[in-house]
Amino acid sequence: MNIKEVNKLNKELLLDYLPIMKKMPVVEVSEILQEIDETYLIEILDHFSLEQQGLIFSNFPVLKQTKLFKSLPLKQFASIFEHMPSENRADFFQQLSTKEQSALLPYLSKHVREDVIRLSAYPPETAGGIMSTDFATVQGEMSCHEAIAKIRSDAPSKKTIYYTYVVDENLKMIGFITLKDLIMAEPHTKVSEAMHTDFIFAYVDEDREKVAQLIEKYDLVAIPILNRKNQLVGIVTHEEAIDIIRAEHSEDLQKFMGIAQANEKFDYIRTSSYKHFKKRVVWIVSLAAVGIISGIIIHRYEDALEKLLILALYMPMVADTGGNAGSQAATVVVRALALGQIGLQHWWRVLWKETKVSILLAICLGILAFAKVVFLSWETPIPSEYSLVVIASMISLALSLQVISATIIGAGLPLLVKKMGGDPAVAASPAITTLVDITGLLIYFGTASLFFSL
Repeated sequence: MNIKEVNKLNKELLLDYLPIMKKMPVVEVSEILQEIDETYLIEILDHFSLEQQGLIFSNFPVLKQTKLFKSLPLKQFASIFEHMPSENRADFFQQLSTKEQSALLPYLSKHVREDVIRLSAYPPETAGGIMSTDFATVQGEMSCHEAIAKIRSDAPSKKTIYYTYVVDENLKMIGFITLKDLIMAEPHTKVSEAMHTDFIFAYVDEDREKVAQLIEKYDLVAIPILNRKNQLVGIVTHEEAIDIIRAEHSEDLQKFMGIAQANEKFDYIRTSSYKHFKKRVVWIVSLAAVGIISGIIIHRYEDALEKLLILALYMPMVADTGGNAGSQAATVVVRALALGQIGLQHWWRVLWKETKVSILLAICLGILAFAKVVFLSWETPIPSEYSLVVIASMISLALSLQVISATIIGAGLPLLVKKMGGDPAVAASPAITTLVDITGLLIYFGTASLFFSL
């Protein structure tokens, strides 16, 4: 059975289950339909209302959206496009080429065309690039009864109807009123008497991550977005904030591991093996080259290793422990910077705190290392002039110093990158590990030289 026959069979099964699918959450319907070939998918979508089609299409991956766009006549696609949420509509429109945008615009209604052009003008990393124009406004002199009637006529999404924004005649935002306030107030009460004048907002050119943090911090359903004239131009909902936070965390993790560049979209499955290779090879090869320094250090102490073979047995333990301590400290600091909990002005407090933490860790790990050397190496041959207890003490001290230095490096490197105007997440884990390995070997053999005059 070929792929075409399989898709045809899937289409027939889906048609039988259409009544059930129409009652399912849109996101689940999208997950089912995105596996269907575009030819049959178009036939399936025709059985849904335009509102449902718009929501289903919005939840498709970008690649599937693009394929469907190219498979549909522009007039038919325009009907689906107009029923997408405004923020998703603008996002998809920005994915199209200039030629495709020009071809689609004539098929859109004037209101949608103006809305798409306006939203698409904002950079995607700003509040304007993610905001929705699906909201309701009222004026302060209206009665609550009139306000409810206006909301009903504006017909905003049920997701955004909880907040209604109060504006003056120049569209400047002066407050907001909740649906509960409107329902509970007497019908003749003025909106200005029932509205809230203290509100959290963001400007249209602010970074989208800051907007998401405000929604998270104040536990908002949605946040109003204003231009620099304090006019209300859109809103960002908590659902969009969740997507932003998830995307930013993924981006930071990828950059932290030296895989992705800033502002780079990343899809593991749809990215080819060659592109994965290109993302990783520069970091890995560069750091491998820098790692030659480790080889030089070991070569410098080659005679010492021949004299005290036991030192070679515990080099990996010291290196691994230092790498773990450094990466752990870097992760904590990068996370705190991303959440706005610390800034460059706190650099001394951060380093002092991490130093105290590292000393406590060093004490615990030093005792463990001492016990490990004595327990595992009591039969290991060592020169008669040296004592196993002394060697264990030396390894324990070296490991403790390595934990302290690695923690300070891990905490300080993201702050240094931030100070230089870069992204702290690019103080990547591989870079920290390589740097800590080099300093660890210097500490290890330096301590051995002090103990044994190697």
